[in-house]
Amino acid sequence: MQLAEITSYLDDYLKIADYKDRCNNGLQVQGNPEVTKVAFAVDASLAAFKGALNYGAQLLFVHHGLFWSNHVQVTGAHYERLKVLLNNGIGLYACHIPLDAHPEVGNNVQLAGIAGLQNLQRWGEHQGDIISYIGDLPQAMPLDRLVARIEAQIGKGCRTQSSGQPARRVAVLTGFGVDFAAAARAAGADTLITGETSHEWYHKNAELGINIIYGGHYATETLGVLALARKLVEKFQLDPTFIDLPTGM
Repeated sequence: MQLAEITSYLDDYLKIADYKDRCNNGLQVQGNPEVTKVAFAVDASLAAFKGALNYGAQLLFVHHGLFWSNHVQVTGAHYERLKVLLNNGIGLYACHIPLDAHPEVGNNVQLAGIAGLQNLQRWGEHQGDIISYIGDLPQAMPLDRLVARIEAQIGKGCRTQSSGQPARRVAVLTGFGVDFAAAARAAGADTLITGETSHEWYHKNAELGINIIYGGHYATETLGVLALARKLVEKFQLDPTFIDLPTGM
């Protein structure tokens, strides 16, 4: 399969031109024009690049790319990463916000699905784009039961900030979505499922009276990468691998 055909499909399917994003979405590093093996990872890291090389992949798809609309010197660690790609003809395709927002394989819709949400509505504004979802559980659920449901799919390690109330109307936003807690509460959510937080948000969000489940930035953003991998295999019959490099964050 030709690299140009795959990247053209991804550009269109993921609608990378439709979203405002710091990430330079699309083909970031050109590779071998013929692709038979494709690797998938969450982050553009040296470990991921070496994993793709060991697998014999000609293309690596990542959620967090190498280039983020700012000038980066090709020295040090950045040089070492690029050297692996360029010396071995491995292309790098990155998709950040458009993968979060995608209605079929997106991180957020996948997270809403494993949480068991119904009556999904678009929610979560990022620079004028609506990138996520809010929905309802079929019935009110204790927070620990919802956590167990999520951990069954993404692995153990969720942290919680409880309001003392059960979950019923739930907003989701993978990655670093803790700063959307007030917007979720304003939209009627009693619970937000996101990835990570930091100390400064604890009291701000405790005072909102909202449950928050932190599933981990990495873990919540494996979902869209894996869903897209399944889509590409179905479309192009490629030989795929997922390079799992959990950060615990």
